Amino acid sequence: MSDQGYRVLLVDDEEDLLSLWKLRLESNGYEVTTALSGEEALAKLALINPHVVLTDLRMPGIDGLALFEAIRERNKAVPVIIITAHGSIPEAVEATRQGVFSFLTKPIDGKELLEETEKAIQFSAGSGNGSPEDQDEWRRDLVSNSAVMEELLSRAKLVAETDATVLIRGESGTGKELLAIAIHRASPRRDGPFIPVNCTAIPETLLESELFGHVKGSFTGASRSYAGLFQSAHKGTLFLDEIGDMPLHLQVKLLRVLQERKIRPVGSTRPVDVDVRIISATHRNLEEAIAEKKFREDLFYRLNVVSLELPPLHERKEDIPLLAEYFVETLSAGSDKPVKKFTPEAMQTLVDAAWPGNVRQLYNVVEHAVALATSPLISADLLHDAIKQHQKKILPLAEARRQFEQQYLIQLLQTTRGNVSQAARIAHRNRTDFYKLLNRHHIVPSLFKS
Repeated sequence: MSDQGYRVLLVDDEEDLLSLWKLRLESNGYEVTTALSGEEALAKLALINPHVVLTDLRMPGIDGLALFEAIRERNKAVPVIIITAHGSIPEAVEATRQGVFSFLTKPIDGKELLEETEKAIQFSAGSGNGSPEDQDEWRRDLVSNSAVMEELLSRAKLVAETDATVLIRGESGTGKELLAIAIHRASPRRDGPFIPVNCTAIPETLLESELFGHVKGSFTGASRSYAGLFQSAHKGTLFLDEIGDMPLHLQVKLLRVLQERKIRPVGSTRPVDVDVRIISATHRNLEEAIAEKKFREDLFYRLNVVSLELPPLHERKEDIPLLAEYFVETLSAGSDKPVKKFTPEAMQTLVDAAWPGNVRQLYNVVEHAVALATSPLISADLLHDAIKQHQKKILPLAEARRQFEQQYLIQLLQTTRGNVSQAARIAHRNRTDFYKLLNRHHIVPSLFKS
């Protein structure tokens, strides 16, 4: 394993020992940060996000065990190695029972120091193959340096290696789909498809056909079968966004799929086997929805095997400068102009803002400011204007036309209660053309009949 770039935090109140261990670890490619007390270590923890912490047991103030407990509160995935004198071995053994990764006894053998550090790195980085950059490839779209996000991502990486059903919670704009993609990338299904479905973006009358498909001949003019998104996601991951808005009758069918691992396309009597991992997401309080009889409790327990909660942006303000600069670089990619920079006042404006729309809103504000900045510097005034802007996003013509056509057809069939001949006459289209339109949008007329 290459040790290049892995971060180690070394803690001891004896400066000469600290220097000796630092030298040994740095000579093997580790990036080493030192602290002379537990208090100093905690101050540096969030700053460097170490892959492993090595700390002396006996120190004035915050000792090794207290430091371990404090680290565990902030990020349970960081392994901690306790360094102890021979006389306190029983304490170290007890510490390992509490979750300390391992312990080393003084005087430390240099070879043993490196071996234990490498074992801890392998534990925290997964398989231990490749550089930290390679290890982080799965989460490349989730830009963060905050302790709360690092712990969340550590948990996401662990659950990704299983096939457990995951429910992602969080406010709108926090990046729930990006987290789902990251879990898929880190999973054994990474070579399979990732299929996202927004349960609110697809009209209720279409959702069943979109998810489960329909068979050829299931309604007049259904000239071909449509596999549906479950079959499209076979051997991969199906991401059900805004699951809290799924209609109750479809919740029953989804529960059956989770239990039986089979789907039944609309108009078919034969079930189809599907091998799909389900990740769902919601900004709603599902427990309240259950109490109000708007969400099935049995489905909730099936979906909520592992729950991950994305924090709102105001709870991870330390990530705002990192995100803002990343967005500027992304928006400037491919341009021969120099990347624009924020003035200190502008950056402070970003950090101080409320961000009810979370990361999505921050991106929109940065995009607005980059587009309007006439100099290499983005000013605070420009950001104030951008934050105030709440312009509705204008869709590309093709997407606007598709959405209008789909809604128009649904409205027609609702009006005629699924009578295709009558709907075609109102639309001034012949039946054949009208059926082609229905097929294009996967609309099943029989679902509109009262």
